[in-house]
Amino acid sequence: MTLGIDTPGKIIAVHLNYPSRIAQRGRTPAFPSYFLKPASSLAATGGTIERPAGTELLGFEGEIALVIGEPARWVSPEDGWKHVAAVTAANDFGLYDLRAADKGSNVRNKGGDGYTPIGPVAIPTPGLGQDAWRVRTWVNGELVQNDTSDTLKFPFGQLVADLSQHMTLQTGDVILTGTPAGSSVVVPGDVVEVEVDAPNAPGAPTTGRLVTTVTQGSRAFGDFGNQPKVDDLQRVEAWGSEEEHAAAVAAGRATPLDGDVSTSSTNAGPLTDEIRELLDGVAVATVSAALRKRGYVDIFIDGVHPNHDDDVILGTAKTLRFIPFRPDLFKEYGGGFNAQKRAFDSVQPGEVLVVEARGLPETGTVGDVLALRAQYRGAAGIVTDGGVRDFGAVQEFEIPVFSQGAHPSVLGRRHVPWETDVTIACGGAAVQPGDIIFGDRDGVIVIPPFLLEEVAREAAVQEHADAWVAEQVKQGAAVDGLFPMNAEWRAKYQAETGKA
Repeated sequence: MTLGIDTPGKIIAVHLNYPSRIAQRGRTPAFPSYFLKPASSLAATGGTIERPAGTELLGFEGEIALVIGEPARWVSPEDGWKHVAAVTAANDFGLYDLRAADKGSNVRNKGGDGYTPIGPVAIPTPGLGQDAWRVRTWVNGELVQNDTSDTLKFPFGQLVADLSQHMTLQTGDVILTGTPAGSSVVVPGDVVEVEVDAPNAPGAPTTGRLVTTVTQGSRAFGDFGNQPKVDDLQRVEAWGSEEEHAAAVAAGRATPLDGDVSTSSTNAGPLTDEIRELLDGVAVATVSAALRKRGYVDIFIDGVHPNHDDDVILGTAKTLRFIPFRPDLFKEYGGGFNAQKRAFDSVQPGEVLVVEARGLPETGTVGDVLALRAQYRGAAGIVTDGGVRDFGAVQEFEIPVFSQGAHPSVLGRRHVPWETDVTIACGGAAVQPGDIIFGDRDGVIVIPPFLLEEVAREAAVQEHADAWVAEQVKQGAAVDGLFPMNAEWRAKYQAETGKA
């Protein structure tokens, strides 16, 4: 059966579906999400694709494409697969350089002419299940993607059913079902091949290889629309990792980073130099009192203590969440470049890694290697309401680590590393990415960013006044009327210090 698709009414693509790709991206979708590709983006096998002038990050994504047979409207997940007449190979090309222009719609970065090669042969689905399929991608003859449909987070039938709730899927419509790990960047002269097959089915039917050659375009984008824009983080994401990007640079295939993503400028957010100066020498207890006046009484990360007695921690929160251990979930999410490793490998200078371990001290949530990685990347500290492995080694590092103490267990005893950069509960406190984490020997608190400046200014004033009061007590003064200061003591304080 040849492809037999002239012009589909709709080409619908899924953002994330393969667990291997989800792990790379560091976010786990609860439900499938989609974008549309224009019919004009279709291309046949053996064709070429231009990397436009002025761009550098043309990404490929080998995918399994579903071709709708019987129209589908309001079908169930159990019946969704019955509406798929054929399966073929597709390559969902996209320009990372134009992602910023699209704000998630992918109209420009994935909608260009020739950006959806499809074919060359469609395999009829009768007699074949939705879990029978394999997709593989080669770049210049090297296998770079290899995954199967039985691993998908959202099976084919669920995709058809979900979409059919919102629109009628017509005969010939195409659904691109997501790409596995291994998607990267191609440059002019590269040849990309995608093949979909059913290796365990009778006759092992195959689409054959969908071949696309990358060429260099000569026509630049006009100044009447968004211009291509690339930064270091975009480069690393497009290539897959810092290591893969570095290898591509060494091979002359990639543009070097403008800076060093692991030692870039401090991720200060609202923590300006002025705010840091105000809080220098201020006790966490003093700031907590200022927050209490404003109704914030559950801002304490309870039960955690520093690995060095004199540690002070101040930075913006980057979050990591563990869920309770379950063997099947740990098998799927605990290995490889899991959420725990992604968090420690992507923390930015000035950030504090805050870990939700459900307050369980009897298991390690960070050890010497990960703590050292966070220190190398310039993290301001680590806070976990769980335990710390290799405690003695971690104690030798400079990085402040607040935890419930030492525990020798490895990952997988009580936890599954689940997700990063989400709202978490750590030690009884709600923590959102970007919150301000402030800690000393008394404990750790969470400061909402919009309150930071006013509580910092108030706490700095209060800390100065408390120091003066303490000096009076040292000299024998009674605390009644002095702490807090009555009008008489306040007048003395103002007269001696010149402060209100």
